[in-house]
Amino acid sequence: MTTPKNIQVSEKKLEITQTKGVIGVKQNQKDCLRSLGLKHIGDSAVRVADAVTVGMINTVPHLIKVEEAK
Repeated sequence: MTTPKNIQVSEKKLEITQTKGVIGVKQNQKDCLRSLGLKHIGDSAVRVADAVTVGMINTVPHLIKVEEAK
């Protein structure tokens, strides 16, 4: 399941999980995943939904799953 490009800037915390590998994707998408703190399939990171994070999430929605952190 992929994430649609509708994540908005807010004060919410998002749990971002990498669901697909990076073989065959563009270098800027690999860089976005690394900047989000994701290195391997199954890795998760919790980030605040600021403008920078939302931009990176919207660059790689087909490689990650985003949920609101508890």
